[in-house]
Amino acid sequence: MEDAFEQLKKHIFAIYPLGNEEWNEFTAIWQPVSCKRKTILTAAGETERHLYFVLKGVQRAFYIDASHPEATVVFTYPYSFSGVADSFLTQQPSRYFLETLTASTLLRTTHLQVQQLMDKYHTVERLIRLFTSYALMGVLERQIELLTYSAEEKFKTLLKRSPHVLQLIPHKYLAGYLGMDATTFSKLLATVRIE
Repeated sequence: MEDAFEQLKKHIFAIYPLGNEEWNEFTAIWQPVSCKRKTILTAAGETERHLYFVLKGVQRAFYIDASHPEATVVFTYPYSFSGVADSFLTQQPSRYFLETLTASTLLRTTHLQVQQLMDKYHTVERLIRLFTSYALMGVLERQIELLTYSAEEKFKTLLKRSPHVLQLIPHKYLAGYLGMDATTFSKLLATVRIE
């Protein structure tokens, strides 16, 4: 478990280092949890009560309803935070599902515990605000890609940013994430070369 907290510390301190007291209290709110493959962590309509830090495995948040095909919104894998961010932050019901694609080991904390630390320490509140800002920046960047990039540009951008995903994530989910069908994804996989 010591290595898990070292990974968490490395991730957090790269954004905003905490003092010893804040860090000790921050680490105390996390508990390890293991999940089998295809476990629904949060269902659409539920309020996200947990924030996760991924130690092992791959998860995805996805949207689906009777009128629209399934759409993967985001993937998470070691060492990143996971959860339905908007639902967690607003404590409103989620529009998305969060599931494990593979068996997963995670650290988990609750909204209440994070909120209590934010109320107690300005530095923790600042940390959460910075993480939220970076997440928003990533969402807006992804919107530009989805709305303006060709299928090939989307594919190349994904592989430049995260080349390891081809080995981690089933291609049908990657195709959905990029907003293309599996056939187009397979053709691009066979023909596109990354410089």
